Amino acid sequence: MIVVGDEPHLPYNRPPLSKQVLAGSQSVEDCAFDCAALDVEWRLGVGATSLDPRRREIELADGARLRYARVLLATGARARAWPGTSGDLEGLFTVRGLEDAVALRAALLRSPRVAVIGAGFVGCEVAASARTLGLDVTLIDVAEQPMVPLGPELGARCAALHRARGVSLRLGVGVAGFEGAGRLESVRLADGSRVPADVGVVALGAAPNTEWLRGSGLRLEPGVSCDATLMAIGAEDVFCAGDITAWPHPLAGGLPIRVEHWATAAEQGAVAGRNLVADPAAREPYTGLPSFWSDQYDVKIQAVGLPGHAERMHVVEEREDGRLVAVGERGGLAVAAVAFNAPARLAWYRRQLAQGEALDVLLERPASAASGP
Repeated sequence: MIVVGDEPHLPYNRPPLSKQVLAGSQSVEDCAFDCAALDVEWRLGVGATSLDPRRREIELADGARLRYARVLLATGARARAWPGTSGDLEGLFTVRGLEDAVALRAALLRSPRVAVIGAGFVGCEVAASARTLGLDVTLIDVAEQPMVPLGPELGARCAALHRARGVSLRLGVGVAGFEGAGRLESVRLADGSRVPADVGVVALGAAPNTEWLRGSGLRLEPGVSCDATLMAIGAEDVFCAGDITAWPHPLAGGLPIRVEHWATAAEQGAVAGRNLVADPAAREPYTGLPSFWSDQYDVKIQAVGLPGHAERMHVVEEREDGRLVAVGERGGLAVAAVAFNAPARLAWYRRQLAQGEALDVLLERPASAASGP
């Protein structure tokens, strides 16, 4: 088996990069996976540039061509850069890979003022990590609340969490550009105001790495369209896993979804790997519930299902210590559950979502179901 990757490193764990690595509680070495027992040939530091399903051939950036019997595509996603920037302004960063985290960590240790553009999951985690280091942090987003997929009420709670830790929030206003003579000095907002900053972190989400598949005949929307077994539609020897995968899910009414979270990528990798070597009749569908977590200060935010598909979030459990559970519904069907510092409770809701429970069933659950930590 051959494993190709455009990064020079062996596989490593990405979630700590915007959290523990930036805050200094975990080292780069701690992120490495133990790959010693894997019987594979590594082709690292060189990316794939094209795929020809008809000839069953992949071309690499160094000109090499690899023939395959079956192939698993897991090229992930890349951080979206600010339009028009080309790296000529020192102090502007994105966070996606190992080098990104190392460079940003070094910059944070010598720079007191940080502006984070984008209050999604990564942006909020970077802001929390920088504030934990005692830096002056401003979190900027054109949306009225952070973490938009969680809905306005939970977004407001996230905003309050950051304000309570001393983060300055500039919400409901876009960024017009960056200023500085070779080095970042300030972020210019659309309302004409300026945020002084030595470091700017652009956290505007990610784009799937599928450009190299143009011309392959695979359907890109923009992820690779797959069936429930994670086989690429129209290419029976090509399977996908992770950020580039678009596959049908029951919670989305059978429509294709694409999920950019660690747990989904790990689960899909296992299912796609088994299906890749199995007889077609023995292949299993991937029906796992998408899930994610985000560590911000002393709060662990966890979710299962599809919060971004919910029409409304209902807070169904709440305690004085700040722990809560909210359920997202769409058309009367529960499609997501979100917990703040309540992992044991989230496990119960996960089971209900997997069974396709209606919202009113969850709201009328037995009192005993709400017991426990």
